[in-house]
Amino acid sequence: MEKVIKIGLLGSGTVGSGVIKVLEMNRRQITERVGAQLQIKTVLVRNLKKPRPYLRGIHLTDRFEDILNDPEIDIIVELIGGLHPAHEYMLQALEAGKSVVTANKDVVAQCGQDLFEAAEKNRVDFAFEASVGGGIPIITPLKQCLTANRITEIMGIVNGTTNYMLTKMTECGSSYADVLKEAQEKGYAEANPSADVDGLDAARKAAILSSIAFNTRVRLDNVSVEGITKITPEDIAYAKDLDCVIKLLAVGKDSPETGVDVRVHPVLLPKSHPLASVNGVYNAIFVRGNAVGEAMFYGQGAGSLPTASAVVSDIIDVARDMVNGSFGKVRCTCYEQKKICPLSKTVSSYYIRLLVDDEPGVLGMIATTFGSAGVSLKSVIQTRQNVKDHAEIVAVTHPVEHARIQQAVRELQELPVVDEMRNLLRVENDRG
Repeated sequence: MEKVIKIGLLGSGTVGSGVIKVLEMNRRQITERVGAQLQIKTVLVRNLKKPRPYLRGIHLTDRFEDILNDPEIDIIVELIGGLHPAHEYMLQALEAGKSVVTANKDVVAQCGQDLFEAAEKNRVDFAFEASVGGGIPIITPLKQCLTANRITEIMGIVNGTTNYMLTKMTECGSSYADVLKEAQEKGYAEANPSADVDGLDAARKAAILSSIAFNTRVRLDNVSVEGITKITPEDIAYAKDLDCVIKLLAVGKDSPETGVDVRVHPVLLPKSHPLASVNGVYNAIFVRGNAVGEAMFYGQGAGSLPTASAVVSDIIDVARDMVNGSFGKVRCTCYEQKKICPLSKTVSSYYIRLLVDDEPGVLGMIATTFGSAGVSLKSVIQTRQNVKDHAEIVAVTHPVEHARIQQAVRELQELPVVDEMRNLLRVENDRG
């Protein structure tokens, strides 16, 4: 008889229902690829009384123990999200000798080491392709296809909500408040959007990607984070004048001199950069390796079926290991202990927007202040505003340490001719 591998599914929401659909609509191909049937035996739900017609014929439970203690279930798929109790459930499953597949970026970013160690100890698999990029394959390429390279940089648009908002601001000239409201109405943004707009969602993904790319453990608190809440239509317009677009990027760089630098922040990105044309809710991850050169992975970063595609691909990999009597084909790859580059030592070009008194000599005073802080200016744009006796100045610097730009900002704010520091953003201008 054909072997049947049985699965316990934790959560039946957007992604969980997608997993069930993908397994069903591609059942014949999946069975042939695995060499065994995959069957969801039990689904953990919160409310057993809630109608779920798409789960007809599948056993439901509201007790995790029913899945954990079932000897027929070999793979547990965690899709309930959040840190707790998801972390505890996965750890218990691994310790019970069951392989685990998850899409949970929170747990992977903060507790990945515990889970890898438990999987290794109990000779089972732990897979998390869907934790970054939804349906975009990126974890497996970093762990397998690109392992001939020393990865020096990884940079990505990994949050669809903020990318949608910045795209709308760019295309329509809308304000931040207006596009946030629209994103919430369309279901792209939560009622409390802070995880997205403050950059926290992207920061978790940045920690995961950098840990894998640079073979060293990057904790969430190692990631410097800025969100998009201060971006205005004026910044968008100036970016266009500079032949750039503004994107929220997760950035990881590995330098032998300064260490691993991991950040999430808005960036003025030249229109020539591959990531500049990634719009709407789409995601993309750009990778630079010393052998492959530049590569980019692009696609839908969220949604029921795209994310389910990544989850089911992990289930298939785990099931293949079981059929072949193996486990842990690619285990934890954080085998180095590289230093983390402090924020003060990170290097970037910067965009600074100031409101100043409109009078002779102001531009010279500002240039002198930048110079005294060790900041070299690449370009300066001056425009007259509709504010009496005031003008706006936009300066773009050459690459400089963050500590120096912070010193310049402090000194500029002390100048009596500077009325307001309106924004400070990084500029990405290095393609090699």
